[in-house]
Amino acid sequence: MQKLEQIYEGKAKKVFKTDDPNLFIVDYKDDATAFNGLKKGTITGKGVINNQMTNRFMAKLEKAGVPTHFVEELSERETLVKKVSIVPLEVIIRNISAGSFAKRYGVEEGIVFDKPTIEFSYKNDDLGDPLLNTSHALALKLASPEEIETIKKYAFAVNDFLKAFWSGCGVTLVDFKLEFGRLEDGTIVLADEISPDTCRLWDSKTNEKLDKDRFRRDLGGVEDAYEEVMRRMMGAI
Repeated sequence: MQKLEQIYEGKAKKVFKTDDPNLFIVDYKDDATAFNGLKKGTITGKGVINNQMTNRFMAKLEKAGVPTHFVEELSERETLVKKVSIVPLEVIIRNISAGSFAKRYGVEEGIVFDKPTIEFSYKNDDLGDPLLNTSHALALKLASPEEIETIKKYAFAVNDFLKAFWSGCGVTLVDFKLEFGRLEDGTIVLADEISPDTCRLWDSKTNEKLDKDRFRRDLGGVEDAYEEVMRRMMGAI
């Protein structure tokens, strides 16, 4: 597989064309951002952890019936993926109150919900990724009704899988963000990543934060937290 020119660079990843028009190479960076890019920094080794964690979860999710863009891990930081057009919806599943949810609704962090919640935001950095509902997504033609139902079904299936997996590692899955894409034939697949960048993960006994919140909130020990969740995951995979 030949790596060709770079076609995209985001906050955490670069994307390259290959000699196969249906396959891209994703290269994970150590760059870290928060608050829609207002805070910037570096988390040493993050790219390696996020790449390898994402690939292992996506391989398992494929077997559990959730199609993904994952094809093959090429190196510590690089992965071959199917070419997709990203659906401009960020999908957030929450099991426990935290972060923007707690702030937005004036509740404390740590409230365990009876059932997981789902919310969408419009994937648009210039607008600050505003929240929207299904009617808004349809009005803006971001996705069809069938696609939205498929995305919801897959998102809750991912939650069921991740909650059970992390529980076995002594980790509580608080909430997480997903992105989905369309293959050339229109099939909806899970894309982007599943990592401490995109998930809130708390130690089940101490509620110690083991994710990007350590960077957002200047808690220190960011690299140690990423390494710890990777160690626990690799011990259970």
